[in-house]
Amino acid sequence: KCLGKTESLEKVLVTYVLEAELREVRRLLFGKEPKKLNLPQSAIDAAVEQDFDLKGYVFEASPEQLRPPRTVRVGLIQNKLVLPPDAPVLEQIKALHKRVGEMVEVAAMCGVNIVCFQEACTMPFAFCTREREPWTEFAESAEDGLTTRFCIQLAKNYNMVVVSPILERDEIHGGTLWNTAVVVSNNGNVLGKSRKNHIPRVGDFNESTYYMEGNTGHRDTVPDTVWKRLQLTSLDCSGIVFLYSIMLMLVLCYSEPMWPIEARNAAIANHCFTCTISRVGMEYFKNEFTFGDGKKAHHDFGNFYGSSYVAAPDGSRSPGLSRTRDGLLLTEMDLNLNRQVADKWNFKMTGRYEMYAEELKKAIQHDFKPNILKE
Repeated sequence: KCLGKTESLEKVLVTYVLEAELREVRRLLFGKEPKKLNLPQSAIDAAVEQDFDLKGYVFEASPEQLRPPRTVRVGLIQNKLVLPPDAPVLEQIKALHKRVGEMVEVAAMCGVNIVCFQEACTMPFAFCTREREPWTEFAESAEDGLTTRFCIQLAKNYNMVVVSPILERDEIHGGTLWNTAVVVSNNGNVLGKSRKNHIPRVGDFNESTYYMEGNTGHRDTVPDTVWKRLQLTSLDCSGIVFLYSIMLMLVLCYSEPMWPIEARNAAIANHCFTCTISRVGMEYFKNEFTFGDGKKAHHDFGNFYGSSYVAAPDGSRSPGLSRTRDGLLLTEMDLNLNRQVADKWNFKMTGRYEMYAEELKKAIQHDFKPNILKE
């Protein structure tokens, strides 16, 4: 049975695994254990007062002779809704801005250079209801919408790059909706955006009826910000990948076992850091909807399970945030580790991409015939 109230895997391990065996169990599950980040007492006190989980870890690289450390400090924010989904749209957005703003302030106390929010961070994850109104009213401009202006102010106030996933409305192209991550530089400039490429069609998740598959492609969304190289795709990675996503209890028996490993797989295969974020809490909708499995209609799809974490290119990962509470995960990472791991394993150098590109080009043609050997 799936346990929706379990605080975290790490807490279960600490509670039930013998102390003498705990370090080895953690190594087997999570790889090399990162050091804990020293956090200022003011940040710890603020997290307690504002009731959110606060954790911090350090991923180190080996010293090099020709390159100094390339250290960047990243913050990931997961949170539940502040107001119920049937509250007025603008009130919901402003309430979430206030909550996230409080947590960004704590991130600034801890010296964070880049902060990233969760998918569709300003709204309920209503892409299960088959309803358009009022959910499409949450869509806004990526360049000068209410949330982008809010993030510009955060970036200027705290000298911080902000990655803000929103429901975007593109008025230039007929009001088309996109699931978009907007990147604001620490100087308050909108540097770029990345639109979600692969849209789920699983059970309740009929996201393709709300927004289009992304057209920004796999590319460096932000080449060389002042805070190193920031990317939003999992290809051609030499920096950091942000995987903002949504996972929930109704399907967690199937998806949650994948959650602790999917970002690690991307980090290993692409020699980069991956930062993966999901929300927490349960969202109740006024009108019933079905899961598409023949079972009765329902008003919610269970608890989102949070557990946001960071994975390193060597396959190690941080402990996750809470499965049930708002949280801020801080990680200090030396980006030199990316090339050090690449030089050791050479996954990309030996990937034979040109060979696979040619085969894929053939495979997508309408008259393609598989090369099946028969006796």
